[in-house]
This record gives sequence, C-alpha cells and structure tokens, in this order.
Amino acid sequence: MSIQQNVPLKNYSNYKIGGFASFFAEISNPKDLKEIDFSKFKRFFILGGGTNILIPDEGFDGLVVYNNIKTIELKGDELHLGAGELIEDILNFCIENSLSGLEWAGGLPGTVGGAVRGNAGAFKGEIKDNVYEVESFNIQTKKFSKRKNEECEFGYRSSFFKINPNEIITSVVLKLTKGDREEIQKYTQEKIDYRNERHPMDYPNIGSTFKNIPLTNLSEKLVREFQLFVKNDPFPVVPTTKLLALANLKGKRIGDAQISDKHPNFIVNLGDVKASDVQLLIKLAKKTIKDKWGIDLEEEIQILK
Repeated sequence: MSIQQNVPLKNYSNYKIGGFASFFAEISNPKDLKEIDFSKFKRFFILGGGTNILIPDEGFDGLVVYNNIKTIELKGDELHLGAGELIEDILNFCIENSLSGLEWAGGLPGTVGGAVRGNAGAFKGEIKDNVYEVESFNIQTKKFSKRKNEECEFGYRSSFFKINPNEIITSVVLKLTKGDREEIQKYTQEKIDYRNERHPMDYPNIGSTFKNIPLTNLSEKLVREFQLFVKNDPFPVVPTTKLLALANLKGKRIGDAQISDKHPNFIVNLGDVKASDVQLLIKLAKKTIKDKWGIDLEEEIQILK
C-alpha cells in the first residue's frame, strides 16, 4: 500500500467530474489502514463507489482513502463481505446461491460499505434490515471494532458510521434466507428494469439528490395537499421528485448540469459538467421549494468540501 499524490478523482466518480486529491491511498486489506499515519494529513475522506458524492472542481486538499476491500463468503445464513464489494456483484452472488433479502437493491449502485454508512434503501427496503454485524477501524485509536445491528444506530439514510467519520467500515455481515433462485432473480431484475425505465441511467449521475420528505415534517395543510403522492419508503414520505416536478424544475440547466426530465431528483451530466454548476442547481431547487411550500430540502448526496 502506497500513498500517491495528485490523483484525478473524476476517475473514481460516477459523475465523471472532480479535481485532484492531494494524497490518495487505495486499500485492499483492512490491515492497510494501520499503515496510514492519518495525523500527517489535515483532513481525509473515505471513497467507495463514488455514486453519491459530489467532488468539487478544485479537488480535495487532503488524503482520499479508496476503500477497495473485496470479500464475498457465505457462512450458513451469513454473508461476509468486504466493504468495497459492489452491490451489483453481491446481488449476482445472491442469485447464484439462492439467497433472498436483497432483491429490493436491484440496480442500486455503489458498495456495501457505502450502503451501510448511508443506510441505503428503496422499494420499502433498507440495508439495515439485513445487517447483522459491521466491523470498522477507528483512525484515532487504530483499533478494529465490531458492532451488531442495534449498535449501528441506523436512521433514515444515516448510521453511526456517517455520524462518526473517524470510523471506517471494513467489513459487513448480512443475514439472508434461502429462497427460490428463479424468484430471487425475477424480483431483482424487476427493480433493475424499474430503475432503467424511470431513472436517467443514460447520463452520468450520483443518484437521488435530495432525501424524500417525512410526512411528520409537514403541516396538516401540506399533508392534505400532497396526500395523493404519499408512499411508504419505508415510512410515510412525500417523494421529493413530485415536488420538483410540480415546481416546474424538470429540465432546468446550468452549463452541462441538468435537472433530469426523466426523474427530477437526479441532476445529470450532459457532457462536461462542473461541480459548481451542480451546486447552483441544488441551490435553485432548494430555494424554489422553500419559497413555494416552506419546505427545506435536505441533500441525500454528500458534497465533498
């Protein structure tokens, strides 16, 4: 494991944009983390699949650690995974081994470490529903710790690991059940097809820009106004994409950044997008929704600063 300098981060971003990392280290084994003296760097960032992170045009003046720890091992009903395993590869393994429980994640981009950190979810499912245990490395104590599900403090698109950035996820154990292989493949493919049909997969993007809005955050008047749009995901929410569409934000463009016509909660890269243009569109969307309904949108993506 070596530390490189001036590495272009756009090569690690699903958006295909972003400046250079001053320092960059790729880890393929948890023990690699012990070799890094984090105190030498003024800041650091852990990079996974690059599917929900907006990397600034000026890059990152610090250390970027690319988590590429890969392991897939089945032990009984427990699936032991390296944090850098791609969700796509995990789902293929589940289909091959008739493991049920992750069908909802069909088409979900990124790594399992990133999914656990942000408690990824879709189609009424969340990764927390399958997590049994998570191992992480603390950069201050330089010790590994294992936490059971209830210790991970999962919330809506959040977890202990998101709140405590000094904890780097190294491995995840999921609990799954045996099922019918054809049924598992069918339901997984349904989710993939849905995403391909409804989401702008033909352009680089980093997924849903904003979190959906919990019904409990809205006034009674707004609950009545949006009652036809309410869905469980996994609790009652108003989909942000509906508000963005109602506010006529579909297709709004700044430079090569565009609020998608297909799914307005996605901001897509039409060619040579700048992170600053994406951020301007985010500000426009937030101001528009705030002015129209008094609702504060919260980013689901992470903006690296």
